[in-house]
Amino acid sequence: MTPAPLAARLRDPRGPLFFPVTAYGPGGALDLDAYRTHVRRGVEAGAAAVFAACGTGEFHALLPEEFEACVRVAVEAADGRVPVVAGAGYGTALAVRYARLAEAAGADGLLAMPPYLVLAGQEGLLRHYREVAAATALPVIVYQRDNAVFTPETVVELARTEGVIGLKDGLGDLDLMQRVVSAVRTEAGGDFLYFNGLPTAEQTQLAYRALGITLYSSAVFCFAPEIALAFHRSLHTGDLTVAHRLLDGFYGPFADLRAQGRGYAVSLVKAGVRLRGLEVGEVRPPLHEPADDHVKQLARLIERGQALLEGEA
Repeated sequence: MTPAPLAARLRDPRGPLFFPVTAYGPGGALDLDAYRTHVRRGVEAGAAAVFAACGTGEFHALLPEEFEACVRVAVEAADGRVPVVAGAGYGTALAVRYARLAEAAGADGLLAMPPYLVLAGQEGLLRHYREVAAATALPVIVYQRDNAVFTPETVVELARTEGVIGLKDGLGDLDLMQRVVSAVRTEAGGDFLYFNGLPTAEQTQLAYRALGITLYSSAVFCFAPEIALAFHRSLHTGDLTVAHRLLDGFYGPFADLRAQGRGYAVSLVKAGVRLRGLEVGEVRPPLHEPADDHVKQLARLIERGQALLEGEA
C-alpha cells in the first residue's frame, strides 16, 4: 500500500464519506453481525468510503481487540468496493499501536485523531503525527479539532511528511483554512486532500466548497442515506435549489436538534440508525442516550426530509 491509491480514490468521491456507528448487543458487547450489516448497507447505498471506528463509531469506547475486530469486519463488508479508513488516537504510543492493528486488519488508511488530553505545542504535534505516519505503510489523514489545531506552517510540514495525505478540519475556522490551503499550495505543492469534518458537515459545506474543499463526512448518511446522497448530488451538479431546500428543511433543524444534548453528534445518529430498523444498541458511557422527545423529533424530521425529496414539503 502506498499513499497514492487511497488519495486517488477519495479525490472525486461518487457519494458521501460514511462514518458508521459501532453496534452493541443487549449486554453491551460488540455485535459484529449488526455492524457488518450496517457497513454493507452503507456501501450498497452509495458511500464513497467507510471510516470505521472513528468519532461516530465511538473509537474512544473500544478496547484494542474490539477496534481491530470492527476494522476487520468493515474491510470484509466493503469487499474492496470502497476504501476503509480506520481511526487512530490517544498518546503517540497507543496511536501507533492502533495504527498497526488497523494495518493488520486490512485497512486502506488512517484517520489520526487528536492526542489524548494534553495541550501540545506545534512542534510536539508535528512529531506525534510523524511518528504515527512512520509506524505503518498506511496513508494518514490528520484530524484537526479540539486540542490539535495547526498553524499553516505546521500543515505545510505535515504535507511534506511521507504518508500524510490530507487534513480533516473539525474546527470550522474558515479564515485559518484559507491560510492553510494557500500555504500548502504555494510551499508544498502536490495534491494534499482537505475534508470538512464538522458535525453535520452539510450545514457548512457550501462555504467549504468556496475554499476548494469538496470532501466532507456525513453522519446523516448513517441513518438517512437517501437524504445524504441527494444533498451530495446537488452539490456536484450545482443544483442549489435542492441543496437549499434540504439545508432549510432538514439539515438546519437536525443541527438544532443535535445541539440539544452533549454527545448527540454520536448518540442521536445512533438513535437514527435504530429508527430506520437496524438494532445497533445504545452508546457506551460517558456518552448518554438522547431524550425520548428528541428521538421522536428525529423521527418526524426524517419523515420531513424524505418528503422534501419527493417535493411534498
